[in-house]
Amino acid sequence: MVKGRGFGDLLMIGITGHRGAPQEAPENTLLSFRRALKLGVAAVELDVQLTREGRLAVIHDETLDRTTNGRGLVKDFTLAELKRLDAGKGEAIPTLEEVLELVRNRAGLLVELKQREAAAALLEFFRRERAFEAARVISFWHPALKAMKEAEPRLKTGALMVGCPADPAGLARAAGADVLVLNYHFLDQELAEAARRHKIKVIAWNIDDPEILGDYLAMNLEAICTNRPREIMERWRCTTGK
Repeated sequence: MVKGRGFGDLLMIGITGHRGAPQEAPENTLLSFRRALKLGVAAVELDVQLTREGRLAVIHDETLDRTTNGRGLVKDFTLAELKRLDAGKGEAIPTLEEVLELVRNRAGLLVELKQREAAAALLEFFRRERAFEAARVISFWHPALKAMKEAEPRLKTGALMVGCPADPAGLARAAGADVLVLNYHFLDQELAEAARRHKIKVIAWNIDDPEILGDYLAMNLEAICTNRPREIMERWRCTTGK
């Protein structure tokens, strides 16, 4: 595994902390991302939601209820109001800019677009922050991915999918994506090789059991996402000797 400026530097396999290191720190917080980086991950994954004034807040749910001491929809609050909430252990909800500043030149960044409405703000973020080499956008909203890629060819994108469709690589190509992001339950060697024949890279999510990691390392995937980066990194090092 190679760590560095971003996904352009990652060789197979890159272990990615899903929402940071959520078993050790509150998910999608700077503390969680710092823990993941300290463990040596190649990248971190996060989710963004639009605030009332159109900023990008790093939080998974559309509502505040599960992960903060607040209540209601994220989109009904300004960023300043969101910053006053407790996202766990006294951590604030970070902005996407704060996370990029933390990880840039240290690891790659996977940004999941949760709402179509956030696509314009996210594209503007990539342009303003010149984040094209440091980060990649992934989403279940394939039309939004396609529109973003057409508007900005420098953008790297990944098509998330539910289940395993008949032609996942074809769907990724139709979305203009260069990466297929698939739950590991639906991924096997044959599918991974078929995707590569079509010049589509593959990311697996979310492998939390170290006992099964070896099967997926053998597939030469671009990245493996996990909620348990400590255990997965330990097994990765034992398996690869790195």
